[in-house]
Amino acid sequence: MATDIVIPSDLWEEDEECVITSWLVDDGASVAEGALIAEIMTAKVQYEILAPASGTVTITEGVDAVVAKGAVIGSVA
Repeated sequence: MATDIVIPSDLWEEDEECVITSWLVDDGASVAEGALIAEIMTAKVQYEILAPASGTVTITEGVDAVVAKGAVIGSVA
């Protein structure tokens, strides 16, 4: 069963959207839970996205995609 990679809703207080600035793993890569896998930016502040589970990453939102809090940007299965 896949675990969604979600933009946490508690990283910043405003309702601003963010931009995926980089994926630090490739689509199909194996990752360990808690590994740094992506970076996002909002209001000139960079945030790190960690793997929610161990497994194989599937990326559904690419670099430069504009996403909102709570958005699913990929999964780990």
